[in-house]
Amino acid sequence: MGTKRSKAARDSMFRACSVMIGIGVNVLLALIVYRLQIPLYLDSTGIIVLSVLGGYFPGIFTAVASNMIFSLFSPHYIYFGTVNALIAIYTVWFVRRKKKLNYQNVLIYILVIGTGSGILSAVIQWGLFSKPESQSLVLLMEAMASSTGIPDFLCFIPANIIVNIADKSIGLLLALIILHFVPERVRVRIKESGWRQRPLSDLELENLENWKGPTRRTIKVRIAIMLVVMTLASALFTGVVGIRLYFENERNERTNIVETAAKFAAGQVDPEKIGEYIADGRDVSGYEETEEMLYHIRENASGVVYLSIIKYEEDNEIYVFDLDGLDDEQYENKRGYSPGDILPLEDAVRPYQEDLLSGNAIPVIETKNVWTWSVSAYSPIFNELDQCVAYARAEASVDYIAGYMRNFQRRVLMVISGVLILLLAVGLWSTSINTTYPIKSIGMSLENIVQAESNQDQMDEAVRQLRAIDIRTGDELETLYHEICDMAVHQTEQLRSIRRFSEHTAKMQDGLIITMADLVENRDSDTGAHIQKTAAYVRIIVEGLQKKGYYAGKIDSKFISDVVRSAPLHDIGKINISDSILNKPGKLTEEEYEIIKTHTIAGKQIMEKAIDTVGGENYLKEARNMAAYHHERWDGNGYPEGLHGEVIPLSARIMAVADVFDALTSPRVYKKAFPLEQAISMLQDGAGSQFDPKCVEVFVDAIPEIKIILHKYNKKY
Repeated sequence: MGTKRSKAARDSMFRACSVMIGIGVNVLLALIVYRLQIPLYLDSTGIIVLSVLGGYFPGIFTAVASNMIFSLFSPHYIYFGTVNALIAIYTVWFVRRKKKLNYQNVLIYILVIGTGSGILSAVIQWGLFSKPESQSLVLLMEAMASSTGIPDFLCFIPANIIVNIADKSIGLLLALIILHFVPERVRVRIKESGWRQRPLSDLELENLENWKGPTRRTIKVRIAIMLVVMTLASALFTGVVGIRLYFENERNERTNIVETAAKFAAGQVDPEKIGEYIADGRDVSGYEETEEMLYHIRENASGVVYLSIIKYEEDNEIYVFDLDGLDDEQYENKRGYSPGDILPLEDAVRPYQEDLLSGNAIPVIETKNVWTWSVSAYSPIFNELDQCVAYARAEASVDYIAGYMRNFQRRVLMVISGVLILLLAVGLWSTSINTTYPIKSIGMSLENIVQAESNQDQMDEAVRQLRAIDIRTGDELETLYHEICDMAVHQTEQLRSIRRFSEHTAKMQDGLIITMADLVENRDSDTGAHIQKTAAYVRIIVEGLQKKGYYAGKIDSKFISDVVRSAPLHDIGKINISDSILNKPGKLTEEEYEIIKTHTIAGKQIMEKAIDTVGGENYLKEARNMAAYHHERWDGNGYPEGLHGEVIPLSARIMAVADVFDALTSPRVYKKAFPLEQAISMLQDGAGSQFDPKCVEVFVDAIPEIKIILHKYNKKY
């Protein structure tokens, strides 16, 4: 056991080293084209190699890790881990599905991953950067747009697809070269490392994946759902809390900035000239210098978009200074008010109207609506008489912070999506090799053992397969596996002993049956191996019915066994018939014939007494049916009860054909044996009237077998 564990550890380390080499190949090739400024990526070679050799987890890990490492050289790479992870997933699926690598499959593979990665990476680039990250792609996009008149983004998608198809073609070519030189023993070692049981072939793995047993949802599905929910919930919680903290911090910082800017602006205005500024504006000496200083304050106050000097009177506000909008798309059309412009008091400051008229300080005002979100600070301006003559108002917009946060969220989402795929791969891979595959392997083996219960050889083979699973998880599951193996072995041995005892008992029962039947037959000097022949004919008929699917709800292996074993007892009731009648050399009288007919009733009574003695469900019930009703007719004109059609027990209908055929083909003191062809013809004539047509049909179909039986017991045939 220790040797197996150490080998498993070495194989896992070997697999990890191969993944590291794959990541190194990716980073090296990507770094070369990055330094040479070639419009390619070449970051898929290692992904393809590891996906082919190791499967989903090594391929996805190589994809995400490569992008994270190369983001140290080019930060944009970290956002494309999802694309490469999807390439790894598709590569594994494609290789397992296609099996054979020919030119057609290679072309399909390149077109799919080139087109898919081209579209997805184009959407990511445009959504995060609003343009291609490569200058070569920008030039190609602009050339296509200018020549076709199609919008830039719609031109960027086909341009990016072309680049990705070329990139993936080169990546696949390099991967195939590498795979060509990988020895087969190395391939096997990478593929089989990590297993916590006997490694499974692709066919065994497919069968295992398809096997669900009686459950509706597998452990793997539950683990996948749990991982997705927990990862998304963690990312959402962390993102929301982080964004909220960041936003609160930024808002507080903007509040401090507008308060400081308002105080600085208030200190730059001459309070004694407020009236002159309102009346004559720019014509007043010092107005333009003050305005220039206010512009300088706004430019140096990060985030401040509006700076004004306002005088408040009753329900109006009179503008003294109001700077033009920033040189930005959002504000460039917003011109400042001119000196002396009077506007109604803004709704946001109405709650503070009395304070504004009294020259009191007011708190920072936060304004939110559908279109804007801003914070405004007001700083009073006092003249020499300590009278408030105006207020300096500084406003900072929080809108751009929200825009930044939306872009931040998109970028985090792209990074997390790649990590999420990796976490899913890790979780599912770990769950599969440590839990799902071992449990399913045990389940399938136990199912085989249960299904093979009636066949000792199949059961032994199923137990051998169970023991060959060789689970090495090193936890409670491994302990459970060994306990199940021991239990299966003990159960198999017990069943073997029980089966031997049962077979011995069955042989004794069969011997008693034959002995009882011989006692009856030996009293009848005219029957000659009747019980052996009828039993053989019964087997032919019942097996023929089963092959043709007739009476499928009735005929199974137990029914066949019960009928064949019970067949010799069908005439057990003749033990009550006197020898003078039973062995009469001539034709029976009507009264004697009525006595002979009572053997069916006597046989039924004998069998019912035996059944009551033995008890339970057993083959004697079919013996009773055959003894009682094998002289009933399909048309209802038989005896003893005049049953008809399928009301007659099936075993009795089978015996009726066998019994009559043997009587026809056997010599009696009052007749000669009929030829085979005539006997068959007489059976066919009686089909549907005396006999069950289906029983006659399958019996006639088995003439070659019938001839063998006839020849064995009657040399005439």
